[in-house]
Amino acid sequence: MSKAELMELAAQLEEHLGDPHDEGSRMPFTRVMDHDEHEEYPFGFVSRLRRWGVHEYSLPAEQGGRAGNVETGFNLMRLVARRDCTTATCLVITNLSFMTLWIAGNEEQKRTAIEQMKRGGGLSWGLSEREHGSDLLANEMVAEKVPGGYELTGEKWLIGNATVADTMIVHARTGKRNGPAAYSIFIVDKWSLPADAAEELPVEKLHGLRALDLSGLRLKGAFVPDSALVGVEGQGLEIALKATQVARSVISSLALSAVDTGLRLTLDFTEGRVLFGGTVSDVPYSRRQLTECFADLMIADAMSLGAVRALQAAPEQISVWSSVVKYLAPTLLEKTMSQLNTVLGARFFLRAHPHYGPYQKMLRDLLVANIADGNTVVNLRNLGQQLPGLLSSAGSATPEVREAAAERCATLFGMDTELPVYEPWKQELFSRGLDDAVLAAPDGLRRLRALAEDAKGTERDRLLKAADVAAELLDRTGLLAERLAELKARMGREYGQSPELFELSKEYCVLHATAACVLTYVHSHGALDDPLPSGALLLLQIERLRRHLYPHEAVTDQSVIDEVMQVLRRLHSENRLFSHWQFPLAERVGDLFAARS
Repeated sequence: MSKAELMELAAQLEEHLGDPHDEGSRMPFTRVMDHDEHEEYPFGFVSRLRRWGVHEYSLPAEQGGRAGNVETGFNLMRLVARRDCTTATCLVITNLSFMTLWIAGNEEQKRTAIEQMKRGGGLSWGLSEREHGSDLLANEMVAEKVPGGYELTGEKWLIGNATVADTMIVHARTGKRNGPAAYSIFIVDKWSLPADAAEELPVEKLHGLRALDLSGLRLKGAFVPDSALVGVEGQGLEIALKATQVARSVISSLALSAVDTGLRLTLDFTEGRVLFGGTVSDVPYSRRQLTECFADLMIADAMSLGAVRALQAAPEQISVWSSVVKYLAPTLLEKTMSQLNTVLGARFFLRAHPHYGPYQKMLRDLLVANIADGNTVVNLRNLGQQLPGLLSSAGSATPEVREAAAERCATLFGMDTELPVYEPWKQELFSRGLDDAVLAAPDGLRRLRALAEDAKGTERDRLLKAADVAAELLDRTGLLAERLAELKARMGREYGQSPELFELSKEYCVLHATAACVLTYVHSHGALDDPLPSGALLLLQIERLRRHLYPHEAVTDQSVIDEVMQVLRRLHSENRLFSHWQFPLAERVGDLFAARS
């Protein structure tokens, strides 16, 4: 789907849903908050969005869906989540559950599941268990081979949609000996089971996403036919890990949307609230807080742009890209919301306020992006295991390798560049030392400096300084390699579980994010709509990443902040998404008086 087509599709969805501040719209904040307050599953919202067909843009066209690329579904879900992360999560769970079938299912399994989903049926992904969490090799649910099929016995817990969905995709043990080949994936149609073979577990009470069905399923001798096996016996772990990589790449949409709404609500206040003879936005300290939060959001947006497109353009590297974005984007944006709290003041604490009630819900809801489908520890461990190869490649890659990475990055970070056909089974679980973002960073910096030379006045200065500061950060790959070598020499085989390795992985994520910001600028600058691109915004993004390493050192001054504020104010006043995509949002018809009182 082209950029123009995606922009038009997003506008159609926004127009359909309407202004969330308007109680008469199809998905208003008042009803969202009512579902949350009473912990009631949002059946009406989910059904309406399914009728519109939003979930079909995450399903393969060959079997009846409308997906041409992952990016379309990812961005449509952002527009849903900016109103309600719970409703978006309900839909995302079904789509990600289907991903196991897209990766390894046969034609009949895919087509049947899509037909059911288009009629309103939901899916759940039965992966985790109460006693084992993320340790998939310890799963205890057993699938015993019997004539004509398998009998499943065991329990899956903390599963989204486990009660409301008719079908669960289940990860179960089929091998006698423990190991990677001991597990398989099955389609369990709950309506085909005897009453005593399946029991839904109680829905858990949650801190955020309070209206979500997060429950579980207990099976006892539940028979499924041979046709319910996905892929081949023993392939379960591989399928599960590949599906999880997709989830890690796209779940940042929830955190991006939560902060977009949080920042928008805060600006509604600061742009109209007059204190000491001026608006809150004009107070220098508040202005810096607002622009820094905007820069954080745009960092996460650039990272997500590359990670989501990598599912199609670099599937052999997605183990790295998905773990980087899954760790850093939610971690960064949690801090961003905390910073917004300071600006908004006491209003963020008011659950029943007609304008700011949704803010505190977003504050709670975005936390799920950090813990679902692999938490911080899981993602940093995955990066730590691959860090030796990544750092070695970053320091010694041949010109041919870097040239190939730079060529791929034109697609990975070029918003108007056509993506290859999505083939999720081509994902690999280990990147073999390749991370195109870091490998192509020198090419990105050269392009950035060339763009700077063609710019005029302060824009030229901003871009050149951004290139210099980014180069300073990216040059740290050599230092990281030295520290890693010293750690291995000092700790031997134990280094793999050391806290120091996790800290090195965190720093690598900062370098990847720096490259993503530069590469997004240089490869998408021609596709961006005014007031982007902005050299001042890019410089502030790089400064925000640098502060992970040097928390008290600034590289921007007030003039940069003022320029970024102009960009932010224009996107806010013209009612566009705070993103490189800048989707036009539904017309604001709600009364903003409550935002200023």
